[in-house]
Amino acid sequence: VTIELEPDTTRTSVDVDTAVLLLGAGVTAITHPLLYVKLLIQVGHEPLPPTVGTTMFGRRVLYLPGFFSYAQHIVKVDGKTGLFRGLSPRIASSVISTVVRGKVRQVKLYTGLKHFVFWRCIIMSVRCMAQFVGREVKYGGIFSCIIKIFKEEGVAGFYVGLMPHVLGEVLFLWCCNLLAHFINTYAVDENFTQASAVRSYTKFVMGIAVSVLTYPFMLVADLMAVNNCGLAAGLPPHSPIFKSWLHCWDHLSQKGLLFRGSSFFFRRVPVTSLPSFNE
Repeated sequence: VTIELEPDTTRTSVDVDTAVLLLGAGVTAITHPLLYVKLLIQVGHEPLPPTVGTTMFGRRVLYLPGFFSYAQHIVKVDGKTGLFRGLSPRIASSVISTVVRGKVRQVKLYTGLKHFVFWRCIIMSVRCMAQFVGREVKYGGIFSCIIKIFKEEGVAGFYVGLMPHVLGEVLFLWCCNLLAHFINTYAVDENFTQASAVRSYTKFVMGIAVSVLTYPFMLVADLMAVNNCGLAAGLPPHSPIFKSWLHCWDHLSQKGLLFRGSSFFFRRVPVTSLPSFNE
């Protein structure tokens, strides 16, 4: 009698999930210096002076230091380990987001875009909380940071900046899917031999374009997370105390800083902050 054994799909699934989590944690660790520099730029920390340069049309402008100059300064001040400050909450955020995102994909298949957006908002709330825990630089560790925030601000302290994050995510999903639908439906000809290939990349390209437009929401969310939390970057004179995220948005808009930190290279001093050059 021949007995056929069924393959252990559970173990394979667990192995795959573990591999995905490890891969996500590895990518998070590798890209953390980039994100760390980006966050410092977002909060307006500019330790290096700008340099005078010219555009291709001969106009004189002030250029702020790029990523490599910024990273070299961090290494000089804090050593190479300084580039990995706040890594532990980011890895925790990556792991939690990966697990929840896997559940979201299953939910999307059965409940549609409405519930998918709802679960995306849950993901952003978790990520926002983990990002807020990134204040471990001040409190000395992720667990002491959690306790300190809970004692000082309660549960709401973990979700400061959540609203612009959620609005940015919802706007991103809506615009990305709407634009991709119109392009795939009305712009891509069915007779075109590569129509299916073009459609497969449409949403990806639209995602890149829309993310640029929704960047100010992410910037405001990050600034609200550090505003008035005890860090020097979130207190006067480095930053005003914002009453709400709309107050923060209005302040950045007046200063021409709604896209601060969106670029790592060829960063210019905002026009509103430019001194007059003497010819």
